[in-house]
Amino acid sequence: MVKQGDLLAVIDPRPYQVALEQAQGQLLQAQSQLAQAKSDLIRYQTLAKQDSIALQQVDTQNSLVSQYEGLVKTDQAAIDSANLNLTYCHITAPVDGRVGLRMVDAGNYVTPGDANGLVVLTEIKPITVIFTLPEDNIPAVAERLRAGATLRVTAFDRAQTKRLATGVLSTIDNQVDPSTGTFRLRAQFANDDEGLFPNQFVNIRMLLDVERDAILIPTSGIERGQQGTYVYVVKPDKTVTARPITLGPTEGEKAVVTAGLALGENIVVDGADKLKEGMEVTIQTPAATAKPGAAAGAAGAPHRHRHPAGSGNGAPPASGAQN
Repeated sequence: MVKQGDLLAVIDPRPYQVALEQAQGQLLQAQSQLAQAKSDLIRYQTLAKQDSIALQQVDTQNSLVSQYEGLVKTDQAAIDSANLNLTYCHITAPVDGRVGLRMVDAGNYVTPGDANGLVVLTEIKPITVIFTLPEDNIPAVAERLRAGATLRVTAFDRAQTKRLATGVLSTIDNQVDPSTGTFRLRAQFANDDEGLFPNQFVNIRMLLDVERDAILIPTSGIERGQQGTYVYVVKPDKTVTARPITLGPTEGEKAVVTAGLALGENIVVDGADKLKEGMEVTIQTPAATAKPGAAAGAAGAPHRHRHPAGSGNGAPPASGAQN
């Protein structure tokens, strides 16, 4: 780990030190010539006022003074350039971060065009993650950002079982990738415990909004047909009827129902492919068996839950952490 300004490497400064001394010598010579030319100009101007010399000689000397002034500036620029090269010989860290394995050893010859450079410095604290969401989520994300909301972002490991870090959304990209139909977002993490590593693969969940007292059902109970999205509702007489529903956000194996179901109604979550309108079902428990002649189906009741909407389901995994 290094701090901004820490010395990382030194390039042999001797050639640039020699160039600096040479430029300093040339500057002294030019300054001496300039001083002599100015002194002669003063004398020539005095003699010209006395009509002792031609005015052309004064003009020539004045031109010579200007030439030496230009030479002094040129030599001073050469000194500044040599000093700059000496400064560049000392490679310092531009930001706080961690240096990787060095690309060169002491004594190696390096040039400004080397593709690998001397060492790779990555910023660890903070660190950013680039991830993607479907373009259909753009209006919802943009609306929350315009409202000044701080959107929490959580990074999980490849298996999505271990939470690595928690951060906030910092910005979104200005265009959609037409090949994937997604847009990119950047989240920033403090990463004080260094749970995220540069170029690491992570999965991202972003909390866009919270729907309170939402009715949730298992996604296994959702059917789709010509009439749209529906579920089989178990009536009190244990017969089923198809009920159209309107779905809200989906996360994992649960989905929000915004219309079509009431709290406490039972729906079929298993064996729905065997059902028809009005068929009788048996609500199974672990110890129950199906009645003869009845269609078997496991049923469950929708329940209320505080659901984090818009968590980015269906989006490609995050591309990885980077500085």
